[in-house]
Amino acid sequence: MAKKNKSKPQGSKTPVHADLKSMDIRVNEMGEIIKDYNVDDINAFLDKNVKDKKLNNDTE
Repeated sequence: MAKKNKSKPQGSKTPVHADLKSMDIRVNEMGEIIKDYNVDDINAFLDKNVKDKKLNNDTE
């Protein structure tokens, strides 16, 4: 018996951080990633909002 693919409803979207709503990432039919933002902008966002586990000052 063949598996049935479950599709998501057309109106539902994944929740996104407010600062990232203007950024658009797509994959074209050739498998290339198309983005409409500068890599430096996303790195600045990550530096501001994500705590780096490797840079903890805790010594064990």
